[in-house]
Amino acid sequence: MIQRRSTRQFSVGTVAVGGDAPISVQSMTTTKTADINATLQQIASLVAAGVDIVRVAVPHWEDAKALEAIAAKSTVPVIADIHFQWKYAIAALEAGIHGLRINPGNIKYQDKVRVIAREAKARGVPIRIGVNAGSLEKDLLARYGAPTPEALVESAIGEARILEDEDFLDIKISVKHSNPMVMIEAYRQLAEKCDYPLHLGVTEAGPMPMGGVKSAVGIGTLLAEGIGDTIRVSLTDDPVEEVKVGTGILQSLGLRKRGLDLVACPSCGRAEVDVLGLTKQVNEALEHEGLKVPIRVAVMGCVVNGPGEAREADLGIAAGKGQGFLVVKGEVVDKIPESEFVTRLVAEAKKMAATTPVRSD
Repeated sequence: MIQRRSTRQFSVGTVAVGGDAPISVQSMTTTKTADINATLQQIASLVAAGVDIVRVAVPHWEDAKALEAIAAKSTVPVIADIHFQWKYAIAALEAGIHGLRINPGNIKYQDKVRVIAREAKARGVPIRIGVNAGSLEKDLLARYGAPTPEALVESAIGEARILEDEDFLDIKISVKHSNPMVMIEAYRQLAEKCDYPLHLGVTEAGPMPMGGVKSAVGIGTLLAEGIGDTIRVSLTDDPVEEVKVGTGILQSLGLRKRGLDLVACPSCGRAEVDVLGLTKQVNEALEHEGLKVPIRVAVMGCVVNGPGEAREADLGIAAGKGQGFLVVKGEVVDKIPESEFVTRLVAEAKKMAATTPVRSD
C-alpha cells in the first residue's frame, strides 16, 4: 500500500481534494471557451472517459462571460485558467466557477492578487498556484541560471505567501517542468516545505507515445512515493487521451479501482493465437459495454504463463491452438473454442459487473 502524504483538504465543487480523498484526474478543454456548446460537448466526452475535474482557458473577456453557462451545465467541477488579467478571475468567481488556476507572478500587481484571494475566500473557491519552467520570474531565473527545482519551489512558496497573507489557505500547488527528472525533484522539495495538496504534471509532454511515457515516469514516480493529490497528463492530443493515460497511471499503482484493467501477454513464438488481435477485440468489446466496476481481465496466449496469470485476474482466457481455458476468479470453468473467446469473456464480465458494487474512488 502507498502511504499518502498528509495534506490539507478542501473541495473543488463536489470533488474533495487532498487529505484522504481519492486522487483526481484532471484535463483541459481545447475548444474556445467562448463557444459554450463546443466546450460543454468536449467536457461531456471527458466525463465519459472518466475525468474528475476540467480546466478551461480564459484568455479573453468573451471567455469569461461564457463561464456562467459552462459552470452551471457541466457535470464535473470546472476550473478557470487565468493569466495576466486579474479582472477575468473576478468575473470567473462571479460566474460560479468551482476553482481558479492562477500564476500570481504574471498578474502584475500583488494588490490585485490579494483582491482575488479575498473574493475566492468569500465564495469558498480554491486556488491552484501554477508554476512552471516557462513562466518563472526573471529574478529567479537570473539567480538560479535556469528553472531548477529550487527555483520552481521558491517561486511557488513565495506566491503562496501572498494568498496566506489574506488568510486564504485553500491552495493547491503545481511546479511543472517538461523534464520529468526536474519535475520529480521539484515536487519532492515542495512536499517537504508545505502541507498543501499538490497537482502533478509533466508540462508540454508532447504527443503519444513519448508524452505518455514522460508523464507515467514523472507522475507515477511521485504517486508511488505518496506525493500528489490531482494529476493532469499534458498531451499534444485529444484531451480524452489525457484522461485515459492518467487513469491508467492510477490503476497501475492501485490508486484507482474502477473500470477495466486489461492484462495481456506481449506474445512470443510460443503463442498459438493472434494475441495482439485477440487483445484488441477484447478491449474494444469490453469498452463498448462501458463497465464501471473494477474488473481485471487477462488475455494470455500460451500454456507457459497463461493459466497462472489468468488465475491472478478476475477473469481471463488462457489460449491454446484453436481453443482455450476460461478462468473465473482463479478457477478454470470451461474449455472453449477460439471463436467464442470474446463473446464468453464479455458475457462473464457483464455477469460479474452486475454483482460488483461501483467504487467511489
